Amino acid sequence: GQRGRSMITLTYQSTPLELSDRLIWTDEYSWSPVVSEARYGTEGDLLLHVGTRKAGRPITLDGRVSNAWISRAQCDQVCAWAAIAGASFELVLRGVARTVSFDRSNGGGFQADPIWRVLDSEHGPELLYLPSFKFMEV
Repeated sequence: GQRGRSMITLTYQSTPLELSDRLIWTDEYSWSPVVSEARYGTEGDLLLHVGTRKAGRPITLDGRVSNAWISRAQCDQVCAWAAIAGASFELVLRGVARTVSFDRSNGGGFQADPIWRVLDSEHGPELLYLPSFKFMEV
């Protein structure tokens, strides 16, 4: 039988948007909540400061290589949401709900490339795109 599938969803104010479960979480294991700083004191002793981050985990979901297609209508919805300053969203990923915002550093947040190069008059809500999302857990 088929294993239980968890859909990736992005929700804003009770409005869910289903995203492709083919999106790849590219930085899942490249972040640690533990931070440390090492310095040497004036006597040559090692001073090690260790702490735990409370937020800020980057979550990059890339659908370009895995063909995680989304429609132009979905792109329009994501772009409208990403344009809301200070908005936070519920992202359900791997069956876990996380509170995120779009990570706009380095020009990030959301981008999508059309699968087909079509005439301007052929751009409709069903046209498919390859998306990439950059979130930050808040």
